[in-house]
Amino acid sequence: MADVVYENASRIYPGNPPVKAVNRVSLNIADGEFLVLVGPSGSGKSTALRMLAGLEAVDEGRILIGGRDVTNVPPKNRDIAMVFQSYALYPHMSVADNMGFALKLKGVPKDEIAKKVKEAAGLLDLGKYLERKPKALSGGQRQRVAMGRAIVREPSVFLMDEPLSNLDAKLRVETRANIAELQARLGTTTVYVTHDQVEAMTMGHRVAVLQAGGFLQQVDTPRALYDRPANVMVAGFIGSPSMNLVKVGVTETGVKFGGEDVPLKPGVLNDIKSKNLTEVTFGVRPEALTLADPGMPVTIDLVEELGADAFVHAHTPDGDRVVIRADARMNLHQGATVKAHVSDLDNLHVFHPETGERLGAAEGH
Repeated sequence: MADVVYENASRIYPGNPPVKAVNRVSLNIADGEFLVLVGPSGSGKSTALRMLAGLEAVDEGRILIGGRDVTNVPPKNRDIAMVFQSYALYPHMSVADNMGFALKLKGVPKDEIAKKVKEAAGLLDLGKYLERKPKALSGGQRQRVAMGRAIVREPSVFLMDEPLSNLDAKLRVETRANIAELQARLGTTTVYVTHDQVEAMTMGHRVAVLQAGGFLQQVDTPRALYDRPANVMVAGFIGSPSMNLVKVGVTETGVKFGGEDVPLKPGVLNDIKSKNLTEVTFGVRPEALTLADPGMPVTIDLVEELGADAFVHAHTPDGDRVVIRADARMNLHQGATVKAHVSDLDNLHVFHPETGERLGAAEGH
């Protein structure tokens, strides 16, 4: 078991000019923590993981595992095990041989390998498949074999690079739960990369959000990221559907949104006034908007039916697009004009219109 530390770590690809894929990332991952790296394509999340694995160079800064500087240590000496998007199983070997192959290369005695493979197979519900070849397994079973191969090595750190992206939606949800439960049982420090923010929010103890260009934006618990995003990028990325983000004018008591006056908390108002802003980026989640009169008129563009709930995609008279969470039984239809208002004044988000930074953060609002 070990903690992991990135200290101003960068990966720079040669070119004219050189390109920073990971840009001075500093990150402390506690012993036994499940940390998820998430971000859009080109944000450097997989590169950051590969730097930790030793598969990419660290051009600036350093990386430590368990207090040991591993920046220039070969991958095989880092005491890590990696699970990739592709299962990378040997097709001619049985499940048991695939899982124990790394131990065999290390010269571990056969009986010890068999014991470790059996234990890992028990954890992953693979006991009855040990003699099968990979071609006789489903995609989910193959991914469990790839995980078993990592588990038997008993590494200090597990690294997982989008391990579920080849699975169908139902199996992905199921395997997500299995991985989270397994990590909790083993207690092994785990760094997990995904582009899927729902996956990140449901699995990680903490989530690190990266932006295009390899800039670390925010590291926090899933709940804190959702409730208090540090900037517009995190606000728009975390949450499904995304937060409604609209440029609005400032009033004496708050902001003007869709013709409605929306009051803001004193700490946010003071921050706006101290920066002499006449316009801000206003953020409101779909569940903080309610279809009811009185309110601003919105025209429905699309109703996304989700069973008990529906997401209403609409536009305001100003042309701003908004998504509203509603009861699916309200008999809503495309082209209709309905009234909507901000119903949750405690969960509003206000950002600087140029820097994108959260306003009122110092006052805790």
